[in-house]
Amino acid sequence: MVFQLALGFVDQVIVGVLGAVAIASVGLANSVTFIGVLTLSTLGGGASILAARAFGAGDTRGVSRTTTVGLTVATLVAVLVSVVAALTAAPLLRLLSPDARVVEAALPYYGLVVASLPLVVIGAVASGVLRSLGHARTPMTVTMIAVVVNSVLAYLLVFGPGPLPALGLAGAAWATLAAQAFKAAALLGRLYGGRRHASWAPPRVLSEWVSVSRSLLTLTLPLTATELFWSVGTLLFTLLFARVGTDALAGVQIVNTIEGIFIVGSFGLMSAATSLIGQAVGGGNHQLALLRANVIVRTGLLTGVGFGVLFGLTAFALPTLYPRVGADVLAVAVWGIVINAVFQWAKVGNMIRGGGVLPSAGDTRGVLLGDVVGAFAVGLPLAWLLAFPLGLGVGGLFAARVLEELVKLAIFEVRSRRVRWHEVGAEVAAAHD
Repeated sequence: MVFQLALGFVDQVIVGVLGAVAIASVGLANSVTFIGVLTLSTLGGGASILAARAFGAGDTRGVSRTTTVGLTVATLVAVLVSVVAALTAAPLLRLLSPDARVVEAALPYYGLVVASLPLVVIGAVASGVLRSLGHARTPMTVTMIAVVVNSVLAYLLVFGPGPLPALGLAGAAWATLAAQAFKAAALLGRLYGGRRHASWAPPRVLSEWVSVSRSLLTLTLPLTATELFWSVGTLLFTLLFARVGTDALAGVQIVNTIEGIFIVGSFGLMSAATSLIGQAVGGGNHQLALLRANVIVRTGLLTGVGFGVLFGLTAFALPTLYPRVGADVLAVAVWGIVINAVFQWAKVGNMIRGGGVLPSAGDTRGVLLGDVVGAFAVGLPLAWLLAFPLGLGVGGLFAARVLEELVKLAIFEVRSRRVRWHEVGAEVAAAHD
């Protein structure tokens, strides 16, 4: 994930040479496609939890069956979403942004990035299953290569050195599409070829398809709803920044991109939670599941503070990284980095509890509750109040997002303390029997 977000940072620096409108356009397009990526990638998270439980129980047939159903369902849903998103691109972007320049620049980029959604989701499912089987280095290695491919292609296709055409923002999107295609193919090859970590094992009869799909969707749909609410909330925050102005929108995109590089320094803990806790639950060791959950949460607090400090220090480098975006954009970015860096520990805690511990315990309703209450009962109403009626502008928006994270943290902590791991283990054992 560090390499994946570093890729986004490199792309933004490349696009940033084109100016503030280009950054705002990419930010607007990514805010929409981000919804599809997050919601659909929950299918990968659900498949990885079920695969980890089957692996912990020694059920190799269950691992292969879960993987096959997960890939099939995820691909079909992602293709459907991509088609709908492509057909509604122009009216949707015009609805979301009042700046015609931003919309015009975003359209070609958006259309190509949407086309990569099925590839992203296939990669998410394959990566999750490989991690659950104890092969976490494979997704890392493949992603590192994909980052290099994307970065090189983005530079060549955006600027068109030599005989190559200069495609601008569209060139960055073509590079993303090519890199995601490589990543999906490489992960599937690793999963099913060579050492054959899993077998392509479709359920033999319709009733088995229904049973496996029900198990997957029962775990996944609440997570999908959670990510949908969260990402829609993020999009609405983006629109509030856009209402303040194009400079504010460009500034917050810089903040989000740089923050992502540091917060994913803790992202592996969320994946560790789904894999390690799932294996312990599948093996019937509820004490080990509780121990692993507590250790991962405590480690997240340390990494959240440490990487938050490093994130804060990047404020000093902004004039060098973005020399052409203007003083107003840089001012927004500096304040955003400082505010978010101070509270990064809370965001990491929410990521680990809401994305790892609670889903592994089967408490997806608690995750949904935290995200809905945090964003729609606290964050967004407070953001509008602080930014516009009270006149705090961008500062009010950043403050509201921090308060949203603190409310979510309180909810997730209460739900985590209520988990009865021995009951979770008993339910999983009964399902395998």
